[in-house]
Amino acid sequence: MANIEEKVEKLLKPKIEAIGYELYDVEYAKEGKNYFLRIYIDKKDGIDLKDCEKVNDLINPILDEANYIKEGYFLEVSSPGIERILRKEKHLKDNLENEVLVKLFKKDEKNNKEYQGILKDFNEEYIELQCEDEVKIDRKNIAQIKTIYNW
Repeated sequence: MANIEEKVEKLLKPKIEAIGYELYDVEYAKEGKNYFLRIYIDKKDGIDLKDCEKVNDLINPILDEANYIKEGYFLEVSSPGIERILRKEKHLKDNLENEVLVKLFKKDEKNNKEYQGILKDFNEEYIELQCEDEVKIDRKNIAQIKTIYNW
């Protein structure tokens, strides 16, 4: 499915950027018996429903013509939200020194399944958080990283 996400991102990114938005992420997922193609867009002053409609109307015929996805799917265009999932290197770089929540696939050697702290550094092998103390987390054990918004 990652291949579809990459193809769709490459196809849509210039088109979405040309009308003033950032293509934050593309997610293609099967949930139950249904497939979903989620396009997350962003801009400096935030995203509203009209922005989502505008991008949806732009990309729908482009996706139909490209025909990358053979099975039926639901197209969703939305904002990545205030608490954003960080899946790409760019997402991590943009959130250095911000507070994040890291969920692990399995408990680590300290018997923890999640960490919350300030993202200090990252590379291909690990991420580094400042919690009560400094923690290095093996990226192979990370199920999800997302930003934390303190209300």
